[in-house]
Amino acid sequence: MPVHVAITRKVLPGKEQEFKEALRRFLGDSFLHGGVQGAGMITALPGTDGREVGILRTFKDEAERDAFYNSKLFKDWEAYAATLTEPPTYRQLTGLEAWFRSPTPPPLWKMAIATICGVFPTSILLSFALNPFIEDFPLLLRLLVMAFVMVGLLTWVVMPLVIKVLKPWLRASQ
Repeated sequence: MPVHVAITRKVLPGKEQEFKEALRRFLGDSFLHGGVQGAGMITALPGTDGREVGILRTFKDEAERDAFYNSKLFKDWEAYAATLTEPPTYRQLTGLEAWFRSPTPPPLWKMAIATICGVFPTSILLSFALNPFIEDFPLLLRLLVMAFVMVGLLTWVVMPLVIKVLKPWLRASQ
């Protein structure tokens, strides 16, 4: 079963460009390790002073994840990256918590409820907004268009808003 890992690094002032360029090279090189199935970088919007960089990795399974993080390739990268960033934070993602950025994600049941709070109204809105434009498309194409728009809205608009509104409840212990 695939394993997803989120790494967050805060780049030292003045080292942002060097780190991003080195990370791009390393992400490409990391595919030489057979168990790496995906890797990506998330940066702050251009023109902002955000120095936090997110790295998402997908591995074939836990054994491949462990082999990668114990490899010379990774250890060499880690030594170099440590000269450009503060110590990183690693989190294994199992699903919904990818939307819930915090060192300690809320319980799964709270993440599920928050996700429903985002998905349900978005699906209703999209049904009314998109259907007039795609009603003549074949069913599978309509569903694909709906899925693409739904995921985009949830990722960049809806879920950040839902998380912001529900933050006190999500952080409350239970």
